[in-house]
Amino acid sequence: MEGYARHVKAVIPSEYAAELQTVDGLALQLVEHIALTREMIATIHVHGAQSKAIQEHIATLLRVQLGFGEEVVLTPQTGFVTHARPDFFYPLAPHRGIIAEVERGGTITNNHDLKDLWKAHVAPDAHHLFLIVPTNNWKADGTPRERPFQVVSRRLGAFFGSPRREIDVLSAHVFAY
Repeated sequence: MEGYARHVKAVIPSEYAAELQTVDGLALQLVEHIALTREMIATIHVHGAQSKAIQEHIATLLRVQLGFGEEVVLTPQTGFVTHARPDFFYPLAPHRGIIAEVERGGTITNNHDLKDLWKAHVAPDAHHLFLIVPTNNWKADGTPRERPFQVVSRRLGAFFGSPRREIDVLSAHVFAY
């Protein structure tokens, strides 16, 4: 699917196979939502617009229809001074869930994609990441200044596929809007 990248660990423990199917089903619904509302997204993803507008649009699916919590504070990781508060969180089981983050301008410029992956890695409640990023970020003249989806998909993919490189995230899904 264009505008969607899925990365998973090289070996999926059998006890998490059903969980991964649930996550994949939720991911497919998000892919469909973005595709069906692409024209609406184009009106709110313009140069100088606030990222909150995109987050609110995505919330119509994640929070309202699928039951994700918004701005949920996750359980702190022992030894880390962190109170991770992702844009959205979906509990799959006790101490298992999906972090969903909506990014815009600082996606690659400020490494927000890697910060979000780190958040999923250190959070004891999260084992999956949904990262919603722009296909393009725009200059004032309407031309693309960067292409976050391509870069983020490649960067996150580096943490999957080989047990030597893998982190404590079972799957990462990157969605382009």
